[in-house]
Amino acid sequence: MSHSSTKFLINTALVVAAASTMYSCKPKSAEAAATGDAAKAYVAPGKYDEFYNIVSGGFNGQMSIYGLPSGRLFRIIPVFSQFPENGYGFSEETKPLLNTSHGFVPWDDLHHIALSTTDGQHDGRWAFGNANNTPRIARINLSTFRTEEIIEIPNSAGNHSSPFITENTEYVVAGTRFSVPMDNGNTDVPINTYKDNFKGTVSFIGIDKNTGHMNIDFQLLLPGINFDLARAGKGKSKDWFFFSCYNSEKANTLLEVNASAKDKDFIMAVNWKKAQEYARAGKGKKVPVKYAHNVLDEKTHTATSEFVNEVLMLDPKELQDVVYFMPCPKSPHGCDTDPSGEYIVGSGKLAAVIPVFSFDKIQKAIADKNYDGTYDGIPVLKYDAVLHGEVQKPGLGPLHTEFDGKGNAYTSFFVSSEIVKWDIKSLKVLDRVPTYYSIGHLSIPGGPTKKPWGKYVVAYNKITKDRYLPTGPELTQSAQLFDISGDKMKLVLDFPTTGEPHYAESIPAEILMKKSQKIYKIEDNQHPYVAKGESQASVERKGNEVHVKMTAIRSHFTPDNIEGIKMGDVVYFHLTNQEQDWDVPHGFAVKGANNAEILVMPGETQTLKWVPDRTGVFPIYCTDFCSALHQEMQGYVRVSPAGSNVALTFSTGKNLPVENTPAGNAGNATPKK
Repeated sequence: MSHSSTKFLINTALVVAAASTMYSCKPKSAEAAATGDAAKAYVAPGKYDEFYNIVSGGFNGQMSIYGLPSGRLFRIIPVFSQFPENGYGFSEETKPLLNTSHGFVPWDDLHHIALSTTDGQHDGRWAFGNANNTPRIARINLSTFRTEEIIEIPNSAGNHSSPFITENTEYVVAGTRFSVPMDNGNTDVPINTYKDNFKGTVSFIGIDKNTGHMNIDFQLLLPGINFDLARAGKGKSKDWFFFSCYNSEKANTLLEVNASAKDKDFIMAVNWKKAQEYARAGKGKKVPVKYAHNVLDEKTHTATSEFVNEVLMLDPKELQDVVYFMPCPKSPHGCDTDPSGEYIVGSGKLAAVIPVFSFDKIQKAIADKNYDGTYDGIPVLKYDAVLHGEVQKPGLGPLHTEFDGKGNAYTSFFVSSEIVKWDIKSLKVLDRVPTYYSIGHLSIPGGPTKKPWGKYVVAYNKITKDRYLPTGPELTQSAQLFDISGDKMKLVLDFPTTGEPHYAESIPAEILMKKSQKIYKIEDNQHPYVAKGESQASVERKGNEVHVKMTAIRSHFTPDNIEGIKMGDVVYFHLTNQEQDWDVPHGFAVKGANNAEILVMPGETQTLKWVPDRTGVFPIYCTDFCSALHQEMQGYVRVSPAGSNVALTFSTGKNLPVENTPAGNAGNATPKK
């Protein structure tokens, strides 16, 4: 066995032994730990929660909205995964959002979210989410709680280090988790040539301050290491970005050993303002790529997709004052900046300390060229020259840190399953509480901003075991709410989550409530197949396509009888919800459809594509319980053999013989009284 392998196994054994000792101090059962004050989490009927808690869905590919402190689930927002509940990714209007250079990709792994900020504070405009598998960034409108835009990231693989935003949401950044051969070069190379042919990138995605629309402004070409997490600076450090990096060994196999051999990896510091200046001055190189950019138009309720064929690449080895490395023990995961922007916390998963770096010291070390050599041509700042200090014996397996705005930091510890509170300046541990079990991320309302609201910290745990009713081999994930308003953290509540949640951010309810959209005004609907009243309903044949412009209102469709569809036809049901009252959606489904239903909001138009696979009469019906006569909200579609002479007819409220009904114009009738 190699020296590095032996060293790793010894370190692992020490961690496990220490973890066993620490666990022995914990309560012996779930009952012993159930000392939370659930009354603090109670929200009376008809009352609102204090915060919207916006949570990533992990392998589910979505975001979820919970209330804090109640822990109630309010909404699931589909982002990267098709969602049969409302037809997202199944309707013709939303399918383009899931286009990529690999084709239509109906799933992804959403690890992190970021809420837009102005002057470093949440402004309630947008949420951003990352696709970890097929690299993408999504933007969600926090007025409609809908995915409005998705942009693919070229020259990337495993888009984990994202989406993190600058102080005024000028940029969302996306760092590659897996270094790979670049898209614009020879990608068919032996894996064991990793050190020669594999590179990393960080993408800077510009955000339009008015619309939120995204574009890839430039990419940084970086050494072939792994980028884990990141945070932008704040205040004095707002022009900088900080990234945790691991696998400085450039291993390509058995990374648990080979990427953990060195005592230190890196925190990467990027002067994004300087990089932007170089990009504006034409210092980069345009390289050929192919990536999808998908945008939803709220006026037409329809997404479109376009492909972009180049990106601007900057090489920091050729440009001065852009990228620096800082040594960080060991295999760092989290990288977090405190509200002042002075302190940058690195969390080495295998380290026995938490290093805290000083922005002022970083600037001095750069000015003095206080380097400890270079790494792939990029300067490495001396550890002691940039270090504010180390938190001693904080716990085992530090992952993520957030802040309460009172000078305190809170760090999650995966191995020892706890949250530890410590003082940012003195670096002294102040408090610790157990979590159940194996905490990953944690979240404080406003915790990553310049002015945290504090009050609570939520632990997002990976294992539940004895916390909830068993449901077979797979159990729900767990969130635990702690009150941090006093000197000591106190467990208030734990609640199950859809999952797998990773990161979350919370924002005061009053910021989003007043912005929340209630309906789509039907007069503003510019969908090409909108029917703004029952008189505009129609059925039209275009070759083998049949377009049905339908309306829905409590409690009928217009039309609700359609004949003349033939085998070989492709039918598009364009349904417009005529309601103009809040919270009155209508659904639509047709028997035998092999995709999904659609759920249409008041004033909106959505389209379900249907390809009949047999002749017969097929029911259509409303899938959302909309009124006392919801069950009566139904109709029929007749499908005849190909080549038959059955006329294309449609009606509602009439029951005319087909032979007496003119083809293509069956009356657009109103229902019988």
